[in-house]
Amino acid sequence: MQAQKAPSGRIRRTVNDLVMAEMFLVQATIESATAIGEGIEELSKKIADSDTTRHTSWKSLSQELQRIGDEALEPYTSRYKYFKDMIGGDS
Repeated sequence: MQAQKAPSGRIRRTVNDLVMAEMFLVQATIESATAIGEGIEELSKKIADSDTTRHTSWKSLSQELQRIGDEALEPYTSRYKYFKDMIGGDS
């Protein structure tokens, strides 16, 4: 009997970990999409403003794109850290 309970316990934990990982992924994807959308909106405003002033440099636009990329990536890295800590603490 005990031999049967051990594998089912491991299976249950594995399934629970998988569900938590999927929930973290969904949360990170939503936050990342929001960051990208807001970043594109800000970038389009800068480009529109630069059309009237003719003073936006490529370096400025490149920095803005890098900032958007960083903000889009952050939800994934923080959720991965939370998940890694969570499953590491259960051991």
